[in-house]
Amino acid sequence: MKRISSLFATVLSILAITVPASGQESASGSRMSLKTVVIDPGHGGKDAGCISRDKKTYEKNITLDIGKRLAQKISAAYPEVAVLMTRGDDTFVELENRAVIANKAGADLFISIHVNSVEKGTTANGYSIHCLGQSRKKGNDLYSKNLDLVKRENSVIMLEEGYETTYQGFDPNDPQSSIIFNLMQNAHLGNSLAFAEDVASAMGSNPIRNSRGVSQDPFWVLWRTAMPSVLVEVGFITNPEDLETMRSESGRDGIAENLFKAFSTFKSRYDGSMQVKREEPKPQEEPKAANPVPEAKPQGPRYGTQILVTSKTMDLDDPFFAGYKPVMVKSGKYNKYIVGVSSSQAEAKKQFAKIQKIFPDAFIVKLPE
Repeated sequence: MKRISSLFATVLSILAITVPASGQESASGSRMSLKTVVIDPGHGGKDAGCISRDKKTYEKNITLDIGKRLAQKISAAYPEVAVLMTRGDDTFVELENRAVIANKAGADLFISIHVNSVEKGTTANGYSIHCLGQSRKKGNDLYSKNLDLVKRENSVIMLEEGYETTYQGFDPNDPQSSIIFNLMQNAHLGNSLAFAEDVASAMGSNPIRNSRGVSQDPFWVLWRTAMPSVLVEVGFITNPEDLETMRSESGRDGIAENLFKAFSTFKSRYDGSMQVKREEPKPQEEPKAANPVPEAKPQGPRYGTQILVTSKTMDLDDPFFAGYKPVMVKSGKYNKYIVGVSSSQAEAKKQFAKIQKIFPDAFIVKLPE
C-alpha cells in the first residue's frame, strides 16, 4: 500500500506539469502549431535491447538508425520544427530521463522507437503501435495480450542505479505496480490515439508486412511524458523476414519514411485544429414572417472543442464531461466527443478558452457536415 501511495503522489506531480506551449494561445490570440517533436530511439549503451538469434544484430542499433533517419526527414521538410532526440549515439539513457528531455523541451509529440521479439519460435512478425492505458477490448485485460512486451520494455529500469528511489517502488515485474497507470490514460489519449492511427495507416504493408494494430499499454516512458506519445515496435528481431528488412539500409529508411508520413499527417491536422479563422460578417437577417415555418436543421460548418477520443461508447451524462453535453462523432472504431459546438468560429473559440481549463489537451475541430 505504501508503494502504491507513493506512485499516486507521482501521478499528482505529473498532472501538475504545465501544459506545453502547443496548448497555449499566442499573443495574437491564435493557437500555435506543432513546433517541437522528440524522437526516442529505444535502449542504448549497456542496454542492447532485443538481440537477434545469431547475436549479430542489436535492437539499440536499429532504433538509433531509424530515429536519425526520421529526424533528418522531419528537419528537411519542416525547418521550423525543433527535432530533438533522447540519444544521438550508443549511449545509455535512463527511462525516466527520456521523458524528462521531452517535458523540459515542451514537446508537442513524443515518438519512441523499439523492436519486438519473442522467447520461442520465429513466426511472430509485424509492427505494432502503443499508447498509454489499459486495453478496452472485451476479454482482453491489461495483462492478457502484451504483458511480456510491457515487462520487457519497462525492465530497463532494473539497469539503473538507485531505481528503487527514482521509480518510487515501481516493479516492472509486478502487475500491481501498473494499476496506477489508469489514472493517467486520458490526459493526452485523444491526440496519442490519433497519431497512432496515422502511424498504422502510413506503415501499410511495406516494408514490414504485417500490422499487429494499435493498443493501449502501461509503458513507463509514455506515462511520464506530458504530451501526446506513442511507442512503435517496428518489427520482430526474432522473425527472419522482419530481421532481414531491419538489417537492410533500404528497409530502415522505408520504416523511417513511413513514420515521417505519419508525422506529416498528424502535424497537418494538429496545426489545422489550432488555427481559428476570423469569422465572416453575418448577412442582415430578414424580418420574420407572421406565421414562421419550423426552423430547418442547421446547415453549413460547425465548430467545437474535442476533449476525448475512445473506443468506448460513453454516457453523454457521464461526470467525465464536467457538465458539458458532448456531441459524439464516429471515426472508424473510435468515438470523438466534442463540446461547445457552434456554427460560429468566434463562439467556438470563446468556448474553447473555458473548456481548455478543464481539459488541457483539448483542441478546436470542425465537425463533419
